[in-house]
Amino acid sequence: MNHWKYAELWGAPKTTQVTLGEGGTPLIRSTKLAAELGLRELWFKYEGANPTGSYKDRFASSAISHLQQDGKKICLGTSSGNTGAAVAAYCARAGMSCHLAIVEGAPEGKLRQMLAYGARLVRIRNFGTSPAISAQVMNGLRGLAAELDAGLEISAFAFSPRGMAGVMTISFELAEILGPKEMHVFTPAGAGGLTLAVARGFETLATRQGWAGRAHVHCVQPAGNDTIAAPLREGKNEARAVESKTAISGLQVGGIIDAHDTVAACRRSGGQGHVVTDDEAWSWQARLAKEEGVFCEPAGAVALAGVAGAVRRGELDKNVPVVCLVTGSGFKDERSLVKMIGTEGAPLVDDFAAFSAQVRSAAK
Repeated sequence: MNHWKYAELWGAPKTTQVTLGEGGTPLIRSTKLAAELGLRELWFKYEGANPTGSYKDRFASSAISHLQQDGKKICLGTSSGNTGAAVAAYCARAGMSCHLAIVEGAPEGKLRQMLAYGARLVRIRNFGTSPAISAQVMNGLRGLAAELDAGLEISAFAFSPRGMAGVMTISFELAEILGPKEMHVFTPAGAGGLTLAVARGFETLATRQGWAGRAHVHCVQPAGNDTIAAPLREGKNEARAVESKTAISGLQVGGIIDAHDTVAACRRSGGQGHVVTDDEAWSWQARLAKEEGVFCEPAGAVALAGVAGAVRRGELDKNVPVVCLVTGSGFKDERSLVKMIGTEGAPLVDDFAAFSAQVRSAAK
């Protein structure tokens, strides 16, 4: 339970601990793709191993622990999928009522997971793609939370700094495993909260524990939602709002939210912005599964797509370790699996002889 091992560093509540065993996720060294990309060390931080299948459990454990300490009985929030599943699970653990405003295009599998934990969900048209609608929802939630004396937990520092502080434990684990060395950490981003948490995590280690390493934190976004990555690459100091057009679930946040601070944090770390296509993300998602055995949702492959682009452009020292944050399990998005493997499934045969014939044919 590495998440709570670092409780003092991320400011955990003193009297409550709502946990499902989050954190301590595998750091997997590449066996094939590193060689193809010419990298000496390529690592995958597999956050799909968390209890609800994504890194958002680090956020939810911290957020709901604080709400329980505050005596809250109701939690409001928003989600495109992973945040909702995590918050719903930890609310169930804490005996707290959970009500979530959902982006219009959230995958059905993620919605079913939230419902399984007992959350109450409503999808809102154009929420997640339109900055104006998204701002309206966020402002409305603030007012409703105040009216009901409810907690409001949205996975962004702008709304839930205590919850997002828990996400910094990703950096603490990387620093502990890889040691005080230089590294590149590639993070996928929608609103930028994950990238900002990782950058602040390394800064916290340096200022409070004298960590002597240097982590260059990179922000990778799909081209249809390049609020942070494109301005970083263009040398600008502020993010920009866009009408989100990406189909990558979880990264469809066209508003600013944490984006300005994320630009600044990446620049302080020496990181860069990387813009990838949806097709590149889907392609690397399939390759991660087939060539590395790492099963992730499309958002979890966005970081690797960013690494591939950086290598292609000659932007990385190939002797410096590279870490990709693989943020969620492949079970999170059933639609992406159809893109990966098609719809045929497993054929039905009459006997073992037919199976044997297929194996022998494939082995030739």
